[in-house]
Amino acid sequence: MEHSLFLQISTILVITVSIAFIVKFLKQPLLISYMIAGIFCGPLFLNLLDGELNLYKTFSSFGVVLLLFIVGLELNFSYLKKIGYTSIIIGSVQFIFNFFLIFILASSLGLSFWGVIFLSLAACFSSTIVVLKLLNDKQEEESVYGRYTIGIMLIQDLISIIILFVLSIFYSEGSVNFSTLTILKIILSLFLIVLSSKFVLPKILNQIAKSGEFLFIFTVAWCFGVASLMFWSGFSLEIGAIIAGLSLAHSRYRPEIISRIKPLRDFFIVMFFIVLGSLADFRDVSSVLIPAITLALFVLIIKPLILYVIFRVMNFTRRNSFLSALTSMPLSEFGFIILLAAISAGYLQGKELSIFTIAAIITIFISSYLINYSVKIYNVLLPVFNLFGPDKHRQNENPKESFEVLIFGYHRTGWKIGNALKKVGLSFAAVDFNPSRIANLKNHEIKEFFGDVSDVEFLKALPMQKTKIIISTIPSPEDQLVFISYLKARYKKLIIISTLYDKKYLDKVYEAGADYVMLPHLISGTWMAHLITKGVLSRKKSWESLCKIQEHELQGTLDHKVLKKTNIFL
Repeated sequence: MEHSLFLQISTILVITVSIAFIVKFLKQPLLISYMIAGIFCGPLFLNLLDGELNLYKTFSSFGVVLLLFIVGLELNFSYLKKIGYTSIIIGSVQFIFNFFLIFILASSLGLSFWGVIFLSLAACFSSTIVVLKLLNDKQEEESVYGRYTIGIMLIQDLISIIILFVLSIFYSEGSVNFSTLTILKIILSLFLIVLSSKFVLPKILNQIAKSGEFLFIFTVAWCFGVASLMFWSGFSLEIGAIIAGLSLAHSRYRPEIISRIKPLRDFFIVMFFIVLGSLADFRDVSSVLIPAITLALFVLIIKPLILYVIFRVMNFTRRNSFLSALTSMPLSEFGFIILLAAISAGYLQGKELSIFTIAAIITIFISSYLINYSVKIYNVLLPVFNLFGPDKHRQNENPKESFEVLIFGYHRTGWKIGNALKKVGLSFAAVDFNPSRIANLKNHEIKEFFGDVSDVEFLKALPMQKTKIIISTIPSPEDQLVFISYLKARYKKLIIISTLYDKKYLDKVYEAGADYVMLPHLISGTWMAHLITKGVLSRKKSWESLCKIQEHELQGTLDHKVLKKTNIFL
């Protein structure tokens, strides 16, 4: 049996990767390849999941839990506060209009009442994974339309959480899934989680964050532990995963946690979408295909139109309204989660999942091209927009958070480099993987990012749109080879100054793309040679002066007065 299961998984992954090559060649999100692979591996074609479906469903549950855990981690209420209530209004109004119109459409598709309700709810959401990936690729997250699109995605996440919460309370027959004992369990569980996240977790994280591996395994344990605790209390695993993420959302280690968890999430999400594709019933294709195409056309035409009109009413420019409207097209992974939760609760037994799967593949495929080339499409349509007269609305792009220099490893020579950058007026931020040093940087009001520079997911999250120089004092040559190769491939004009303590890696680091490599033993030798030529070698008072300078440097109190006082001996 073990060999059979291993061969099944291997075959499924080979099929998925084969389809992924084609999907990637077509410049499409990989989510499409996962769903198509599920359809091929399901009962319609190869039927590879037969006999082990429960095991694969467990894998897919892991994917959902990790996905919602990261959603909880990324729920940034301060972000909504920063951009105001506009996103809240737009997101809420858009959801209401979408639901009402999709409900009318779904009522004509021959579905049950609950089928109409849940298909309408599922189709209201846009794919966070797809949209954020495309915005990141275009480096548009901090543009006006990008910021408000992300805000709308946050509102949609909150609405979907509410829906999942309601589903975890009610059974299909309408009875409440709560008893007095259940309520007491929930209160006790939430009390323990809040207490732990406020007083216990910060201390634990400060200790374990020094090790990336320990941080990873602890975070996974926390995620599944809290999800299981909430499941024991009477909620669904989905709600438990979101609560687990929310409990860590304000941690200073949040970016590092997200970057560590994402690869694990991605593997199980592959299984999730494969299982989804296999669960969809396509035996009667004609009864599924026409409703799916109808739903996809509505999503591709009416949903963007609704969002465009709402943006215009909120006084956004035509350009920003148009670019944001296109992001509403791809159907969401949350739609699948809501439909599966409705199936588990007993509300659905029909073809809603099959209709939604086909519609999702169509909308993600088409919308990916439209979002990627949205600016070019807008410029082509500009003469049509101009027929309605000049645009009376204007938005100024807010300045993006940006730094001219990033210092990787602030605790070695990095702090001296930072002091020098301050003096010459260059903006900079520090990146470090030591919790105590990060806390010290906060105390000195230096912008800092906690994370491992050898983690590509972490590097992607750094605000580097206007960064010109990277200065690294990190000793590990392996880590430097990773981040230099990645950053040079993404930012061609970036200047990278690196540090090595062993010259045997020098050629490799230069080949990776470093513009200059500092060798501390050469710098020390040069400094000593300079002192010798100045005749300092045999002067005891000169060495005493240098010791005083060193002491002031380590204390951060070195200034021009100290230098002037001590330089008389040099």
